[in-house]
Amino acid sequence: MQLYFDFHFHSCLSPCGDEAMTPATIAGMCKLSGLDVAALTDHNTCGNCPAFCEAAEAYGLLALPGMELCTLEEVHVVCLFPDLDRAMAFQAEVYRRMEGRTNDPTIFGRQLLMDVDDNVMGEEPALLAGATTIGVYEAAGLVESFGGVAYPAHIDRDSFSLLSNLGLWDPAMSFPLAEISRRCPPDFIRARRDLRGVGTVTGTDAHYLHQIVQAEQFMEVPARSKEAVLAWLRRGGR
Repeated sequence: MQLYFDFHFHSCLSPCGDEAMTPATIAGMCKLSGLDVAALTDHNTCGNCPAFCEAAEAYGLLALPGMELCTLEEVHVVCLFPDLDRAMAFQAEVYRRMEGRTNDPTIFGRQLLMDVDDNVMGEEPALLAGATTIGVYEAAGLVESFGGVAYPAHIDRDSFSLLSNLGLWDPAMSFPLAEISRRCPPDFIRARRDLRGVGTVTGTDAHYLHQIVQAEQFMEVPARSKEAVLAWLRRGGR
């Protein structure tokens, strides 16, 4: 079975996300773009995942609750979970290990918590844009302990990426695959010896509605289920 997918979207809860990026609107745009499965991955939080998953179900879209974790080294890591309970439990651990700074909306933007009907339920007071105390060598195992899968985001970028911040891919980090951006140079993977054999997926990393583009990548899985999707990722996209 072919499932078209994209696992990197930011809602209005991310301080850098446009306020038009409500969870329900993202779900609708994902469906219109031809996706079969998608994930909401706000910075260091899963707070808008309940609304996103509810809206996605109404659209017939398979949805994974997720997060883009910022590690101690300021490496961004996509974290995906099989259900909301485990995603929210992971969020509690992340909140416990954030730096404790308060968001200033005049500098970073508002961090809006939404319901499925696009009503503002409140604002997240903690600054979500900063690093946590979770190290990059700890991240994959920690996410796995909550039933999820983690992999480094946009490794081809020159900021907030594993390669820009640490310089190399180390198998000891235990990531099953990596994400590249839509503008990744064609020879980027081939040019690096440390990336040989590393599977990749492309993430849109959409912060604005116009960045949600027509679906292009797909996975082959035996069933249309979250378990099958996560298993495919654990196998390195195979």
